[in-house]
Amino acid sequence: MAGRIENAIRQTVSAGVLKLAAFNRARMPAPSAPHPYLSGLNAPMDSELTLTDLVVEGTIPPELDGRYLRIGPNPIRPPSAIEAHHWFVGDGMVHGLRLAGGRALWYRNRWVRSSAVSRALGEPEAPGPRHFSDTVNTHVVAQAGKTWALVEAGGYPVRLGDELQTLAHDNFDGSLRGSFSAHPHRHPTTGELHAICYEATDPDHIRHVVIGVDGRVRREEPIAVKHGPSVHDCMLTARHVLVLDLPVTFSMPALVAGYSFPYAWNPAHRARVGVLALDAPGDSITWCDVDPCYVFHPANAYETADGRIVLDVVAHATMFANSRHGPDAEATGFERWAIDTAARRVGRRVVDATAQEFPRIDERFTGRAYRWAWCAGLQRVGGEAFVGAQHLVRHDLQTGARDLHDFGAGRHVGEFVFVPRHAEAAEGDGWLMGLVVDGAAQTTDFVILDAARFGGAPQAVVHLPHRIPAGFHGNWLPTVAAASPA
Repeated sequence: MAGRIENAIRQTVSAGVLKLAAFNRARMPAPSAPHPYLSGLNAPMDSELTLTDLVVEGTIPPELDGRYLRIGPNPIRPPSAIEAHHWFVGDGMVHGLRLAGGRALWYRNRWVRSSAVSRALGEPEAPGPRHFSDTVNTHVVAQAGKTWALVEAGGYPVRLGDELQTLAHDNFDGSLRGSFSAHPHRHPTTGELHAICYEATDPDHIRHVVIGVDGRVRREEPIAVKHGPSVHDCMLTARHVLVLDLPVTFSMPALVAGYSFPYAWNPAHRARVGVLALDAPGDSITWCDVDPCYVFHPANAYETADGRIVLDVVAHATMFANSRHGPDAEATGFERWAIDTAARRVGRRVVDATAQEFPRIDERFTGRAYRWAWCAGLQRVGGEAFVGAQHLVRHDLQTGARDLHDFGAGRHVGEFVFVPRHAEAAEGDGWLMGLVVDGAAQTTDFVILDAARFGGAPQAVVHLPHRIPAGFHGNWLPTVAAASPA
């Protein structure tokens, strides 16, 4: 009976529940220490900048013509209840560097215009439909010649202009019925984006959503679940989408108490990986049990000749078990999972037990056997804070070797993105690019590494005179040449 009542409340998200949450949020005591995701390396920027006189050390490869974009939470105003604030809900800010002709032409940072951000800046609201929330802060991708800022479970995607301005909130031209995901994956053959999406108001279903090369939804297939799981990411093989249904679920007590991110570790929730053929009905999914853990980000997956599936992930022993402010797992590691759909079981093998996150690959090899993966090292500073270490990790999954690129003491690395040297280049032949913060100087370097000389000196460094707050994800978006007139 209690479960049915709770589900009814969650599905309707009644005004009474939200009023009670607001009442309890207002009564929260002031924190006794600075909020770990509003201070230090996570302290937000307070203005939008356009910098064109950029200092460059080394040589920017002339082949790189496009924009590096990275997004993360950056509250435009201090939260009304600091103790209730969670890292994942801050106003989105996108940072970008424009490269062309061997030069760094500009750096820009812009808030993604939610209604609250527009009000704070004294601007008219950005156009377009809204969903449950219109805060978008987690990823930036390209599809159908457009740039999209993304978030999971809440707001619709936001279209960004070439100079990072918010153009519109956009549910893929009206074709998306529900929320989207921060982590769609591009099928390397079809060019379609595949994502697993969920709604806080529907604890019983998630959805496999496919965005076509035309930028419209062509599939939005429901999959039955329990407890309202937080499915942050998924992964593709050539023929399947893999669903990570793990023990972080919607928490009614957290919502009622007033916390802004109502998800928590739930040991009663069955940990499993779903295997679903790309165009199959949702009720045909095969669920395979895995030992309890949580995964924000897989690296890649592929099918073997004997019918098993290999899935490489960064795994956390638990997540959101002890903190309402942000990630709180004590141990992370890079793991290889063997999915046996006949036995309906997943075997786990630790490849590297050191703390790391944000795995990226040469994405031309998504869904295929591959060799290289790169992860940002992690460290803990000041208790809860979840910040980058001073090194980037390279995994050679053929030989088992593990190498580091060390940026030096006091540096903090974020996610690095791989860019192939050209379309036909061998796997791993290209560049790695990302942001590295100098904690003492409060400055940031945009670093380009030659992936073939991983441990060597950077190919190029663009020096930025300010600290970019620790953030989430981004991509290299190459310039697409305009089509010639017929």
